[in-house]
Amino acid sequence: MSPNLAWTLDPGVLIGLALVGGAYVTRWRRVRLGPSPRRVAEAPVWRLCCFIGSLLLALIALISPIDALADQLFFMHMVQHMMLLDLVPILAILGFTKVILRPVTRVVRDLERRARGLAHPAFAVILYVAVIWTWHIPAAYDLALRHATVHVLEHVTFVVAGGLYWWHLLSPIRARLRLHGMGPVVYMASTKLFVGALGMGLAFAPSALYPYYVHHARVWGISAHDDQSIAGLIMAVEQSLVMGVALVVLFVRMLSESEREQLQRERYEVA
Repeated sequence: MSPNLAWTLDPGVLIGLALVGGAYVTRWRRVRLGPSPRRVAEAPVWRLCCFIGSLLLALIALISPIDALADQLFFMHMVQHMMLLDLVPILAILGFTKVILRPVTRVVRDLERRARGLAHPAFAVILYVAVIWTWHIPAAYDLALRHATVHVLEHVTFVVAGGLYWWHLLSPIRARLRLHGMGPVVYMASTKLFVGALGMGLAFAPSALYPYYVHHARVWGISAHDDQSIAGLIMAVEQSLVMGVALVVLFVRMLSESEREQLQRERYEVA
């Protein structure tokens, strides 16, 4: 069977992302062209590129042939999930600085205070793992593929869980419950261990677990079992790669922050 490679071009997705992109670019330009002598550092071009990149990845995941192929191949659906869960939130959060976020900083801090335990990093880990495992229960997975509304809910929960998870690691706003020392390593290792286990379980399962793909016409001559194995490997490998890159970035940022704090202490001592 030949695959369906059509662009879905969902108007809701296009309008939503256009509004988000317009709001971000307007705020970025306001900071970039503002009176602050540090405006270039407060709104660097690379931050703009990160945020625009997150929107482009969201478009690719939701309206490109990837979305059409996700209904035909498990491993393409997995690619779509990993983009929404990790890559889109990471790039979106990297697009912000404290100054760009200033109009909503107080709101974010108020929400964090009122959320209490829900704002704790441990909750983000639980939510991230629970969302992935829940939606990969065969009954829930098949339900999402057969019903458009449930499918939208699935995508929304992936973006929300991924956004909250990566916010604790990459947020430009100093959180009340900030991860220190080896905290980020434990935070990521605990999450990726459970998600990686799911990926390996799918990769080495003795039979195909998802009736939707078993009974769906196969494309490119890939069996339902092989399709599932590839999907599991994609999940496991993606989690390992993202964790490795994130740890390097966080380590570099930690060294940079430590250096800035040391310079500040030296200035105070001289004064």
